[in-house]
Amino acid sequence: MTELLASDADRERIAEGLRIAAGEGRLTPEELEERLERAFAARTDADLEPLVVDLPRSPRDPRQRERSHERAYIATMVLLVGIWALTGAGYFWPIWPMLGWGIGVVADRGGRLGRPCRRRSSNPGYSTGRWPSSRAAAPGSGEQLP
Repeated sequence: MTELLASDADRERIAEGLRIAAGEGRLTPEELEERLERAFAARTDADLEPLVVDLPRSPRDPRQRERSHERAYIATMVLLVGIWALTGAGYFWPIWPMLGWGIGVVADRGGRLGRPCRRRSSNPGYSTGRWPSSRAAAPGSGEQLP
């Protein structure tokens, strides 16, 4: 980490890692409390680093899980293309596992290749029209919608 100013997200990420470590029994409740106080009082990234330097990276870190999933996908696809090339390079059958597993990899990243979702409309009263709103009349009730 550097001397950059720490953001609230950085502090919360470190705090979550500390909570996970305490849940695994790596920190006592007193150590957790002290480190959390220091994490939320940290001004720079360099202030946050000593709080987790003696702890292993949590396997529950979602970014680490995504990277391992992507690495396994790429390694397997390279292997399949290698097998395809060594067996005569006829019909390109590795496309099917590439597509099938690739859909899972993209879905695991949030379905939008890691980009955040955009709201459909800035109007909070906007409805897609798929389902009637709570103000809508029930079918067959004879009421007219406003």
